[in-house]
Amino acid sequence: MPNAKEDLPSALSQVQRRAVSELLRVSPVADELARRFEAAGFSLALVGGSVRDALLGRLGNDLDFTTDARPQDVLRIVRPWADAVWEVGIAFGTVGCQKAKPADGAGGVEEPFQIEITTYRSEAYDRTSRKPEVSYGDSIEEDLVRRDFTVNAMAVALPAKEFVDPHGGLRDLAAQVLRTPGTPEASFSDDPLRMMRAARFAAQLDFEVAPEVLTAMTEMGGRLEIVSAERVRDELNKLLLSAHPRKGLSLLVDTGLADHVLPELPALRLERDEHHRHKDVYEHSLIVLEQAIALEEDGPDLTLRLAALLHDIGKPRTRRFEKDGRVSFHHHEVVGAKMTKKRMTALKYPNELVREVTRLVELHLRFHGYGTGEWTDSAVRRYVRDAGPLLSRLHKLTRSDCTTRNKRKAAALSRAYDGLEERIARLQEQEELDSIRPDLDGNEIMSTLGIGPGPMVGRAYGHLLELRLENGPMEHDAAVAALKEWWAAQEQ
Repeated sequence: MPNAKEDLPSALSQVQRRAVSELLRVSPVADELARRFEAAGFSLALVGGSVRDALLGRLGNDLDFTTDARPQDVLRIVRPWADAVWEVGIAFGTVGCQKAKPADGAGGVEEPFQIEITTYRSEAYDRTSRKPEVSYGDSIEEDLVRRDFTVNAMAVALPAKEFVDPHGGLRDLAAQVLRTPGTPEASFSDDPLRMMRAARFAAQLDFEVAPEVLTAMTEMGGRLEIVSAERVRDELNKLLLSAHPRKGLSLLVDTGLADHVLPELPALRLERDEHHRHKDVYEHSLIVLEQAIALEEDGPDLTLRLAALLHDIGKPRTRRFEKDGRVSFHHHEVVGAKMTKKRMTALKYPNELVREVTRLVELHLRFHGYGTGEWTDSAVRRYVRDAGPLLSRLHKLTRSDCTTRNKRKAAALSRAYDGLEERIARLQEQEELDSIRPDLDGNEIMSTLGIGPGPMVGRAYGHLLELRLENGPMEHDAAVAALKEWWAAQEQ
């Protein structure tokens, strides 16, 4: 995309050259599909995000098409041609299918194309509905005007490859600006989720939002209340998993949209005064998010990013002004964990993800009791046990939580955590910390004590687990002796 030294015509020529290259790559499949629609008396066009991504030089194997054919006609056309067909979105006019494409003359095969074909449509909300009302249209121009942003309102009619851009999407793409095809007020009234999409696309594409769009987002935020929690959640996830989530989150907060989606985030902008000193918690949370992203190893990690963003949301509720001028946030990790669970549950996140993020928020301060290595081996074992499969993410979150500008303090914290990780690694080699369990299993406990299944077995198991955490592994005979000693005490 253009930098400050490039003029718009130059930028336009660059995106057009990229588009030609990308479209040539998908042309065999796209043209073949278009000819089938043409033979059946219908039109077909590559549309929306596929055209945008082609112009950006990043078109993948997910292709979006639009057509004047109704869904049942689309099914009739694609079933003999596609490798697989699905009808999940057919109620909204969308038919999905998959088509493989030979990679070269040697007979290799690329990843198959994932294709969605949607009938020309329009959709709008009334004042109380949480679901869009879908009606079909008869022209591509009518279809494009109902799309969210001009950069997504372009099409390439096939097989002629005629570029259709009635709203200046190409020019906005080159200028890196997000505008709506019609007025933003009308667009956001039709589908309020488009306000969140503006923030998401700004984060994904690193584009700016046009001033009139920002104004409408600020004035119409309340319309988000009619959008289902699931749709809001999915849009928030896409924003968080983007290349520049901070940009999108800042837009949500600055326009007031976050008040309706994630009110805990703007609440972090705590008032400050000259007498009481504490970090800017909102700014700190965004920096922690960015630092956590920098530590990701296998692509975007939604669990880690949510935990980084939400780790301090308990601070506003726990803030106390101390006599010495400091500000304290005692137990904010416990309060924050409860708030995280409540918000994620309201947004209909899966239970497992809620548990994982909540646990990370709850544990994010634990390391700060480590000091310069005063923890016993028992404390290290408990740290690993409590983190469980989240240990790697907890390492990343804890390291990211250091945002001090004091280089000496930052270096000391980093060295201390290096030391903790080294101790964990040594203990893992010696004791298999990843699967800490008592030295006797349930069957051995019952056999040793001569009892059957029941609550006493669980209590005995818990006692042996505490011994394992406190002292490390025990030989079998020593574990049996310890169990018998405990049992004798229970009988008294």
